[in-house]
Order: sequence, then structure tokens, then C-alpha cells
Amino acid sequence: MHESLRLDNQLCFALYAASRAMTQVYQPLLEPLGLTYPQYLVLLVLWEEDALLVKEIGARLDLDSGTLTPLLKRMEAQSLVVRKRQENDQRQVRIHLSPSGRALEGKAIEVPHALACRYGNVPSAYVEATRLRDALIGLRKHLRNGATEPPR
Repeated sequence: MHESLRLDNQLCFALYAASRAMTQVYQPLLEPLGLTYPQYLVLLVLWEEDALLVKEIGARLDLDSGTLTPLLKRMEAQSLVVRKRQENDQRQVRIHLSPSGRALEGKAIEVPHALACRYGNVPSAYVEATRLRDALIGLRKHLRNGATEPPR
């Protein structure tokens, strides 16, 4: 087997496995709030800026409307958000936090702290996590901005 084809040498697999592990770490932190990880991400966006269009939330989370719409419908059924069609364009839907969705922000404030405790809550771990986050943001931007053509 060629060394470049070994699973453990694949950046894509390391990212995939780390993402799954991160989601698993979040699950018990979000369960008392009654949230799934994707719902938490939507709320993070809306706590920063309420009353966004579905396409704006999708752009922030890198999700298409086919994935996001059912998620938002479930969140509306849980009374976390309110979906309102635009009067000037019925195809566009604006998402508003409900009072209970807004109130959940106060409870969710503990989630980042609890996560920090999981990876050591020491300055070096925080610095390393920040470096890793910044590197992943840079990688995502690089991949989105043109690294789409296969090598020749």
C-alpha cells in the first residue's frame, strides 16, 4: 500500500474524526438545555444577530437550505425560534428568536466554560485550541477560495 493512501495519513479523516469527537463532547453539555449540536450552532448565530434570513444563517453555518429548513422547523416546534415569511418576497423566511430561545442564552453561557474544562482549562491548552481554530478557519478559507482544481 502506498503511504499516501494510509487512513492515518489523511488530513480529511483527522478533521472528520476530530469533528465527530467534538460533537460527542458537546452532547452531554447541550442535553440539559434540550439542544442538539446543530440547534446550538443556529442559536449561537441568532444570539449574535437576531432576525436573520434563512440564507444568512446558512451562509454563517455553511449549510444549505435543504439541511437548515427542517432544523429550523423543529426549533420552531420547540418554541426556540419564530419563522416569518417576508411580506415583499414570500420565498424568503426570516428567523427570530422566541422569548424562550433568547432566555436559553443565559443557560448556555456555561457551555464554553464546561468545554474548556474538558480540555484542561490551562493557558497552554487555551492557546493551542485558539491556534488550531485559527488554522482551521484559514484552511476552510483556502479551500473555499480556489483550491478546487485537482493537481495535474
